[in-house]
Amino acid sequence: MIVLLVIGLLGLVGGAGGMRGLQVGGERVALIRVDGVIVAGQGGYSPFGGAATGSDEVAQQIERALDDDEVKAILMRVNSPGGSAAGSQEIYQAVLTAKKRKPVVVSMADVAASGGYYISAPATELWADPATITGSIGVISTHEDISGLFQKLGIKAETLKAGKFKDMMSPFGPLPADVRALVERLLKETHEQFIKAVAEGRKDKLTLEAVRKLADGRIYSGQQAKANKLIDQLGGMQDALASAGKRAGIAGKPRLKEYGPPGLLRWLFGGSDSSRRSHITVTGGLLYDDIAARLALGALRRETDSGGM
Repeated sequence: MIVLLVIGLLGLVGGAGGMRGLQVGGERVALIRVDGVIVAGQGGYSPFGGAATGSDEVAQQIERALDDDEVKAILMRVNSPGGSAAGSQEIYQAVLTAKKRKPVVVSMADVAASGGYYISAPATELWADPATITGSIGVISTHEDISGLFQKLGIKAETLKAGKFKDMMSPFGPLPADVRALVERLLKETHEQFIKAVAEGRKDKLTLEAVRKLADGRIYSGQQAKANKLIDQLGGMQDALASAGKRAGIAGKPRLKEYGPPGLLRWLFGGSDSSRRSHITVTGGLLYDDIAARLALGALRRETDSGGM
């Protein structure tokens, strides 16, 4: 009995992409969710805790929506403070390509900042709640120097390397001047890529110079983002859905089609070993990851829990 139940669940949640993906008949809007930290490749666990969304999964769902004759538009629900620069760029490109074939409408939830905004920028239309945290057009890389702690503990680290910069982000000492200069050049280059990507995605609303003025890493509320033309409309997910349906020419209230998780085993165990390993490397790379947005989001949740907002 248990074996049959598991087999049945695998059939429903596995290759078909979840029970919601089995809905048939009529014109629909595909719902694609981006929750948590963005990583390149497969999703699973985030190094910061909670779920991580992989660029491969989002790109695959977008492709399925484009090939699905039943789907007339795409609604992307974004709730992410950012993450991997490469992963964000891959999703950005998928959205940019998709909107040439079908309308892509973004609905921002609590936060769509840094990489979360990057992947949203090229959409046909952007919606956010007035209190949504978005923006933060910037790039960050961190270095921790634990040499003082090691000295107190009497631990001595010795690094053997071939290649001058092979240990460039080593935590066993301060950053040398030449390493700092190299990292700063990489950050500036990636930041410029971010600025140009937003300008390309919002080219009907913002010039490159206008984006550059907004791209100092600061976060914006949804209301501020609307005033600065970083988004198009204020409203929730249902408003965005109605707009997607209208853009697609769907009569009446549009129905959603969500492809869901890739399979029951992935849902139970949270991704493959390779995806977990890839997330470890993210912490040492360049991130469109907004620490300020995380702090502000935490403050909003605490205020809400205590009776505010």
